[in-house]
Amino acid sequence: MEFAFSDRLKRLPPYPFADLRRKIAAAREKGVKVISLGIGDPDQPTPDEVVKELIRTVADPADANRHRYGCDVPVAQYARSVRDFYTRRYGVTLGEDQVVTTSGSKDAIAQLPTAVMNAGDIGIATTPGYPTYNIGHIFSGANTYFLPLDAKNDFLPGLDSIPSDALRVARVLWINYPNNPTTAVAPMDFFRRAVEFGRKHRIIIAHDSAYSENTYDGYKAPSILQVDGADDTAVEFFSLSKAFNMTGWRAGALVGNASVVKALRTVKENIDNGVLRGIQFAAAKALDMAEKLTPAVNAIYQRRRDMVVEALNANGWRIAKPRATIYIWAPVPEKYARMEKPALAFATDLLEKAGVAVTPGPAFGEKGEGFFRISLSYPDDILKQAMDRIFEMKK
Repeated sequence: MEFAFSDRLKRLPPYPFADLRRKIAAAREKGVKVISLGIGDPDQPTPDEVVKELIRTVADPADANRHRYGCDVPVAQYARSVRDFYTRRYGVTLGEDQVVTTSGSKDAIAQLPTAVMNAGDIGIATTPGYPTYNIGHIFSGANTYFLPLDAKNDFLPGLDSIPSDALRVARVLWINYPNNPTTAVAPMDFFRRAVEFGRKHRIIIAHDSAYSENTYDGYKAPSILQVDGADDTAVEFFSLSKAFNMTGWRAGALVGNASVVKALRTVKENIDNGVLRGIQFAAAKALDMAEKLTPAVNAIYQRRRDMVVEALNANGWRIAKPRATIYIWAPVPEKYARMEKPALAFATDLLEKAGVAVTPGPAFGEKGEGFFRISLSYPDDILKQAMDRIFEMKK
């Protein structure tokens, strides 16, 4: 039996990582021994101290609330740990009304437009950029103005280039630094300009800070909330997924402007029941130990970053080592650059001829054309095998 479905589903572009998984499965069915470098999902285990805290709290017979909805009996310690982390890490003081617990950051990013946008409104999202920004707009009935990122501008958006007709109905501007997929980082001056832009146009500045703790070579990513008065207009999505090897745990927070935090909390109260209490306790432990836990995680990614970039550069690429994220953003080889769809052509050849799956740049928007993304969340020997296959095909 066929049914009529929501027009919003028809507006959705194919989700790039679901599409990538299907292509990998199809290649494997043909007998290709595929190495996938497409998804940013840490291969290392969650730190033992965090796992032990989960086990302790789930098994604690004295906690009669351990099985309860996370929203009905929230863990005050987790929200305190988020606030304490922001104080230690950034020198930012957050009030109790400036933090809401989220199930990682993806769900909350998709939910925020429901809280702050109406049908016909515009959200401004970058291209290339994380697809969920646009997806959240579609589900809320809003539209997206795509703001290009370009290598010649260090992959920072030109806020002054946004047309006035878009600004009149814009409700939110999404920014993301350290950036996925380009690996770019943003200076404090950019965040100051973004805050001023939000104030001037009465637009919420939504900063996706998922990779803030995956940094290298002594670099420390700033928070937009370090800008004086940023919480007049800005919120920040923080996630424990990548820096603490906790992608499947779904632990995060939205912090910043109290009215926006309250709006998202209202949406969440009506459509989800919060995060398991044991996970909240474990996430609090992770944040309290951040200074101890994250350097070991980042040392692995830095080693892999160096290996992959040095191998690529030894075989014709010219890529600087990124200072943050768990990705490499690289241009396709020159022979593909002349094709109609360079990134897709390269990624298809790589999958079919070399058995290596990477994410083609247009998966993150049209301005991703000509690039591909490698995830470093795979073991060293797998990355080396993949590099060998790429270079063999490139000959």
